[in-house]
Amino acid sequence: MSKVVLVTGGSRGIGAATALLAAQQGYAVAVNYTANSLAADEVVRQIRAGGGQAVAVQADVADEAQVLGMFAKIDAKLGRLSALVNNAGVVDVSARVEDMSVARWKRMFDINVIGTLLCAREAVRRMSHRHGGEGGAIVNVSSAAARLGSPGQYVDYAAAKGAVDAFTIGLAKEVAAEGIRVNAVRPGLIETDIHASGGLPDRVRDLAHQVPMQRGGSAEEVAQAIVWLLSDAASYTTMSLLDVSGGR
Repeated sequence: MSKVVLVTGGSRGIGAATALLAAQQGYAVAVNYTANSLAADEVVRQIRAGGGQAVAVQADVADEAQVLGMFAKIDAKLGRLSALVNNAGVVDVSARVEDMSVARWKRMFDINVIGTLLCAREAVRRMSHRHGGEGGAIVNVSSAAARLGSPGQYVDYAAAKGAVDAFTIGLAKEVAAEGIRVNAVRPGLIETDIHASGGLPDRVRDLAHQVPMQRGGSAEEVAQAIVWLLSDAASYTTMSLLDVSGGR
């Protein structure tokens, strides 16, 4: 029977690349999306075309009722979860802190932090030996911004990802004896459309000179790190924050 992985924000970018690679590695994949059903359906189509098993599941990860409904759907359609990739996240337009609103901050933390905690909670309830589970792995998608701070652009995003790092460390220690490994990847400048959503579509090209490797990364390169951390090849790896940032 296939292992089951949920990839939040799985319809595009790093999430889509991770869903496709996980399917190639034999996982049955739940592709979560918030609004873009066409993009999620296309990822599912590609997985099925390659002989894999996948379903698209809609949910806003910041909404507890929707998250509970999503996990119930996965239980029914794919079976007990064995892996979670907390990838869903947002940025906002580039701004200084004194120009940011509380509404922006609430959205930022609701999706990037509360959503990550919510999905991890539900995953632990299914994976933990304490709950009759068979163990599993969680990978949280953080950001190099948690180290860099993103001054003048996305300090609130950096702060949210710093919270994800702290959560990764704490949860990893909490569930290590219950068969669950918890790690995070911290991508740097990656070629995805998240930059356009923050009003800076050329951000990777403009900042590539700051990267020791002198280029941006690809979603597929980040996916390789995520899927490795999920795999049995990483069986003694937990509480790690893995930078995929070209040295930045």
